[in-house]
Amino acid sequence: MNSADISKKISKIGLPRIIIALFLLSLYVIAPFVGINLKTAFQDTFIRVGMNIILVLSLVPMIQGGTGLNFGMPLGVEAGLLGAVISIELGLTGFLGFLGAMIISIPIAVVFGYGYGKILNKVKGGEMMIATYVGFSSVAFMCIMWLLLPFKKPDMIWAYGGEGLRTTVSVESYWSKILGRILNIPNNYSFIGELIFFILVAFLIKEYFRSRSGLSMKAVGANEKFAKSIGIDIDRARIVSVVMSTVIAALGIIVYQQSFGFIQLYLAPFYMAFPAIAAILIGGASVHKATMFNVVVGTFLFQGIITMTPIVISGLIKTDMSETIRVIISNGMILYALTRKGGTN
Repeated sequence: MNSADISKKISKIGLPRIIIALFLLSLYVIAPFVGINLKTAFQDTFIRVGMNIILVLSLVPMIQGGTGLNFGMPLGVEAGLLGAVISIELGLTGFLGFLGAMIISIPIAVVFGYGYGKILNKVKGGEMMIATYVGFSSVAFMCIMWLLLPFKKPDMIWAYGGEGLRTTVSVESYWSKILGRILNIPNNYSFIGELIFFILVAFLIKEYFRSRSGLSMKAVGANEKFAKSIGIDIDRARIVSVVMSTVIAALGIIVYQQSFGFIQLYLAPFYMAFPAIAAILIGGASVHKATMFNVVVGTFLFQGIITMTPIVISGLIKTDMSETIRVIISNGMILYALTRKGGTN
């Protein structure tokens, strides 16, 4: 292989991804020398990947449909949270509870996504800024609703006063780590069930983009004028992409909750969109194009760095600053990723 071929390969993969991957590799190499069990480190990384990868995947339809990065992801997350707490209110447990949460959340996400898509069609060219407002507004609105909705399950409501949902609701007695348990996988390896679920959803999305409707959506994202000239209903294609992203985000947060063990309400959805967007941009996606490869590589690199950097640095300086370092690294990577909106390099 000559230097031209090597240069071509580097250009194809993307120099930023190679540098980040080498940095992550160096963390895994250093880890055993500062007393970190390498097997546990890999397990922790894959657990975080399994928790977050569906949320990253939810960005693909909107990017392909030309509506940009989904900064309004909290809207889909709220639909998933509603499905989850209604499932618990109905007393559904095990796989039935997990499935019930998803089935309940889907129509809610479709309604939310349709309204969100109509708004984005009114503000073409400024989608990402308006999406951010929509996402933040939905969180503020749902903060009120979590207090007013008539939930009665003692596991979820405040003990004092008997009304309003708690900030954090445990799913331990309902469907904690259910994707691993239905496959008889030990808790430490429950991420295998989540990755299998991701493969299933990713396969369905990939097949959709091979259909007539999916190809129309991609045409709108690639060149809106060309799509209009061949008779594609652009507004409809954009709304479908937003609805798909919102529904997948709702499913993604339910997968996240069953792994994490808790449903986090009120202000928690504020922080869901930026890490997912940073991950897909680090994976090589742009505001106009995203692939499953970008999702997988970006999620692994982003979550790997967030998992390994705090514990390795804490091990080196012999003091526990892991949470502070995690916040610095996480926000630093988000800022870096947002400068990569153009894609590959």
